[in-house]
Order: sequence, then C-alpha cells, then structure tokens
Amino acid sequence: MRPTNNTPQVKKQCYFCSNKMNTVDYKDTQTLRRFMSPHAKILNHNRTGTCPKHQRMISQALKRARHMALLPFVAS
Repeated sequence: MRPTNNTPQVKKQCYFCSNKMNTVDYKDTQTLRRFMSPHAKILNHNRTGTCPKHQRMISQALKRARHMALLPFVAS
C-alpha cells in the first residue's frame, strides 16, 4: 500500500490567463517552447496548467510555427 500524502495539491494557473494574454502568437517561439517537451512534442494541459481555451490556441500556434519552419517537428 502506498502511504497517503496529506499535502494539498496546488492547481497550476494558466500562463496566458494570469498574464492577461488573449491570443497565442505563432511567431513568439520562446513562449511556445515552454509548452513543448525536449523531444518537440506538445505537452498536455495537466503538465503545463493551461486552461482548455488556451491549450487549443497553443496547439494550433505550435502547428502553424512548425509549418512555417520556426519550430522543429522532431528533436533528436
């Protein structure tokens, strides 16, 4: 049996909601890299703490940036 941890889990806040950003720009590659794994995969909202609305915007912006060759499709 696993011991229970009595510390409350803190829910992460959405990066875009807390910074009052309404849109996710595909040209802002530094911000988009925060939401990618080291293998250039899109991280899920449980890992990043983004709300569903901004998670959809992030995935769309990452796909656009990949298509414009601003971000890699895969990293080796």
